[in-house]
Amino acid sequence: MFVFRWFNANPLRPALACIGLILLLGAWAKMTTPPRTERDWYPYLARESLVQMNSEGFSVAPVTDWSYGPAGPRNNAYTAAAYKFSDVRAVWFVVEPDPNLSFAAHTFLMFEFAGDRLLGVTIEARREANEDYSPVGGAFNEFELSYLWGTAHDLLTRRTVMLQHKVRIYPITVTDAQLRTLLTNMLQRTKELETQPRFYNTLFSNCTNEIAYAANLDWGPEFILTGEADEYLFKRHIIPGGSLEDARAQADFTDVINRLNAAPEAGFDAAILAELRKRRAALAG
Repeated sequence: MFVFRWFNANPLRPALACIGLILLLGAWAKMTTPPRTERDWYPYLARESLVQMNSEGFSVAPVTDWSYGPAGPRNNAYTAAAYKFSDVRAVWFVVEPDPNLSFAAHTFLMFEFAGDRLLGVTIEARREANEDYSPVGGAFNEFELSYLWGTAHDLLTRRTVMLQHKVRIYPITVTDAQLRTLLTNMLQRTKELETQPRFYNTLFSNCTNEIAYAANLDWGPEFILTGEADEYLFKRHIIPGGSLEDARAQADFTDVINRLNAAPEAGFDAAILAELRKRRAALAG
C-alpha cells in the first residue's frame, strides 16, 4: 500500500508521524477540556471582576487599581465602582501596539462618566502563575478568558511605565444608544463569565473581537490582525480624523501617561480627559 511505502522510504517518517499524532492528540485533549476558574493564577489576573446590574446602573468589584514603576508594581490595590447608566458620556478605544509585530496589538476600552471619571475594561488571556502568553497556545485553549475592569491609571500606566509599551487612545464616534448598548453588553459578558467560564482564543475570542461582538460590528480580518483594529474603525468613520496617520499621531498618549504617573493619582482621570478632549477637538477641526 502507498502509506506503507511512504513510511518505509525514509526511516524518519514514522517518528515524525508519531510526533505529529501526539501533538494532534494533545491539542485535541486540551481543546475538549472544560474551562476552569480555580487555578494558580498570575497575580494580576487572580481576582475576577464581579458585576451587579439593574435598570438604573451597575457596580463592579473588585476594580484593579495597581500602581507601577519601571521595575514593576508598587502597590496592588483594589477598589469598587458604582455608576448610573445615565452618567455615561463617552467611550475611548485604547491600542497598545505590539513592539515586535506590527500586525498585533492589545486593545481595550475606557468608559467616561460624569464628573471626569473613567472606568476601563480589558479582555485578557487569563494566565497561570509563571505562564507566558503564547498566540499559538491561545488558539488551542491554553488560557481561560478574563474580563478585567480597572481604573484608567492602572490600565494605562501598567503598559507605558512597567511594560514600556506605546499607548494610543482614540475618541469613538457613537450615538448615545450605541454607547449604552456597548457598556451594557460588556457588563453582561463579564457577568456571564461568573457562571459560564470560557476559553480565550487567539482567533475567535481575543481582546479585539470580543469588543467587536459587544459592539455588533461587522466582521473584519482586523479582529484577528489586531494591530490594524484602529484602521478598521477609521475606515468606517468611527475614529475621526483627516487621515489615519494624523489620527494615530493625535492618539499617542505614551509620554502624557508617563508624565502623569509622577503626579497625584487623584487627578489622573481629569488630566487624561482634558488632553483627550483637546486632541479630539483638533481632529474634528
